[in-house]
Amino acid sequence: MSLKEEFIFWRLANFFISEQDYRIIQLFEEQNELWLEKLENKKAPIIRILLSRIDWSNNMQRDIEFTATNGEKIRNQLRRTELRIMNIYISPFPPVDDYQFRLDHPFVFPNGTKTSVSSFLMVAGTYETGFTQLSEHFGRNITFPIEEDYAPEDIAKIKGDTLDHAKKQAKEEQAVFSKRKPIFTYTFLAAQVIMFLWLVLHGGSTNTTTLIKYGAKVNPLIYEGQWWRFITPVFLHIGFLHLAMNSLALYYLGISVEKIFGNIRFIFIYLFAGITGFIASFLFSTNLSAGASGAIFGCFGALLYFGAVMPKLFSRTMGRNVIFVLILNLAFGFSSTGIDNAGHIGGLIGGFLAAGIVHFPKKKKLGLQLLFFLVSIAVVLGSLSYGFSNTKRAQDEGSSLIVAQDYISNHQYDEAYKILKESLDKTKSPSAQLYFQMSYVEMKKDMLSDAKPHLLKAIKLDPNFDEACYNIALLYMQENDLQSAKIYAEKAAKLKPDQKQYTDLVNEINVHIQSSGGGV
Repeated sequence: MSLKEEFIFWRLANFFISEQDYRIIQLFEEQNELWLEKLENKKAPIIRILLSRIDWSNNMQRDIEFTATNGEKIRNQLRRTELRIMNIYISPFPPVDDYQFRLDHPFVFPNGTKTSVSSFLMVAGTYETGFTQLSEHFGRNITFPIEEDYAPEDIAKIKGDTLDHAKKQAKEEQAVFSKRKPIFTYTFLAAQVIMFLWLVLHGGSTNTTTLIKYGAKVNPLIYEGQWWRFITPVFLHIGFLHLAMNSLALYYLGISVEKIFGNIRFIFIYLFAGITGFIASFLFSTNLSAGASGAIFGCFGALLYFGAVMPKLFSRTMGRNVIFVLILNLAFGFSSTGIDNAGHIGGLIGGFLAAGIVHFPKKKKLGLQLLFFLVSIAVVLGSLSYGFSNTKRAQDEGSSLIVAQDYISNHQYDEAYKILKESLDKTKSPSAQLYFQMSYVEMKKDMLSDAKPHLLKAIKLDPNFDEACYNIALLYMQENDLQSAKIYAEKAAKLKPDQKQYTDLVNEINVHIQSSGGGV
């Protein structure tokens, strides 16, 4: 084998590795056979380059069949539906017998017909033809000048450049996926479990009172200045299934993000995404909420940033899996009830922005990082400004009712009154339920003159509000307005005839009327 063929072998390898981002699958010990792959592009063919003297056409055929067999194994390992192999022979002379028909059409692996081998022959005198066929098959121009004579140092240089580039690619990948221990992923996992056990031992992880007490996201309390409720909910979970699912997701995603971005950067990404997740929930959801979902979606956001900055490495290593799982989670969230999708989207955006602020270890892009920092500040401040505006507060009646009901259940009427009073003042069109709950608290606080108009407003908004009719009947009785009390008590009993207390009140009012001489 002459130095010319050896130069062509390594020059082709250099083209595919350095210019087309192929990776070495295998380089045989004799360094005359090389297999290459491009994982980020599932449609890109596997490339096999063989430096060998091919004397007979039958030898070529047996080698093509061997290549197809190996290709089928690779296809199964990569789980591809089909696999194409570009099989390039570099030989000083063509076979002595007829061989061209073996190159005219791809050879298809007979079992399953999912692996095909297209073969090309590069020999002296027909190099241009070989380059043209390769270019047509590969869809891009493949050519380089070939000299008549080469010195050993020429071969050593092109070979060294090629292998050095391949090693550099491998080192860059290893540098991104460092061997650092994901200690903070485990720390956050432990914190979640400890807080869950704490909730269970102090009232239950699904108990509203307990969740509010230990820091769940509750909009009215945030309005009162409890800003820590943007971060404390990250460590709380509502029920064991909620904890288990988020812990599993954090384990797999957190480890990857912490290894890529480093320990300290991971802390910032995770907590910033958790905060932006609950800011988004604060803006778009009136429900009480808790959980690490926003922070976990922030890990998705950080991986998407990794994909945006290093698309080839991302695609080659984890890209398709990350995008598939992300789409699956978003689809599940939007197709199910009771899931805080606003928190998920907010966390996803927050994780992407946080990753842009910290960038990667030992790789500074100060201009880009500053841009991400300014955008993040604008997003957070703009969101909070809108969230605390009167317009937004006016839309947040639901969460006020939830918190007030919890206070009422615990006989904390002063706290309930404060929440409901602020909601009534801010809400443009209060609901019947808000008026009713306010009247209930006012009755408990012996503010009967205030409770009466609120009950009447509740009944006006909802004429079939049986509880409001019952309570206003009680108030009229205290005022000794028995006829008005009778009207509302009978209405309540008619709306809910199975409620014994309603019928009992009607009977009691009738007795009072009879005893006062007013008749029935």
